Amino acid sequence: MEQILFVNACVRPMSRTLDLAQYVLNKLEGEVEEVNLQSEQIPPHNWQRLQKRDALLSAGNFSDTMFRYARQFRDADTIVIAAPYYDLSFPSSLKNWVESICNVGLTFYYDENEVAQTLCRGKRLYYVTTSGAAFLPDFGFEYVRRVFSEFFRIEDAVCFHGERLDLRDTDAEAIMADAKREIDRFFLK
Repeated sequence: MEQILFVNACVRPMSRTLDLAQYVLNKLEGEVEEVNLQSEQIPPHNWQRLQKRDALLSAGNFSDTMFRYARQFRDADTIVIAAPYYDLSFPSSLKNWVESICNVGLTFYYDENEVAQTLCRGKRLYYVTTSGAAFLPDFGFEYVRRVFSEFFRIEDAVCFHGERLDLRDTDAEAIMADAKREIDRFFLK
């Protein structure tokens, strides 16, 4: 059965990004495991945390709870990330999660040419976002896409978004409906 990892970086309870992400998830078949970054509160790396991580990785000991997210990610076939577009990027909780999954020897390794190769099953990434103003993918989606393609060799990365939802004289409901129609078209292929 397809394993789907849903990384929920939405902050607001009535999030439009979450609404779109649920719409995408309803198009997928498989078992969904959610990581809600607001409730998980993954700490950023600091010197002590990096020392502990590096010692455990060197020993090949991946059982520590700090590797829980990396193990979930490694075992997923499809990853769906819901990340609202904040200040030309995404919530910091998502960056903390990305740091927590990048572990040499657990989720990727370097080959004889020092090129990162994946140890993960993931084949697809769906990045879902909404923004109040114009959406510039270079600052959110493109960062995530590059991390996933460089370290984990996930080349099948798609971004679904609704933008300009909070500008004057916009019809937010119509914009969201358009975004859902775009999702429908994508999954009809």
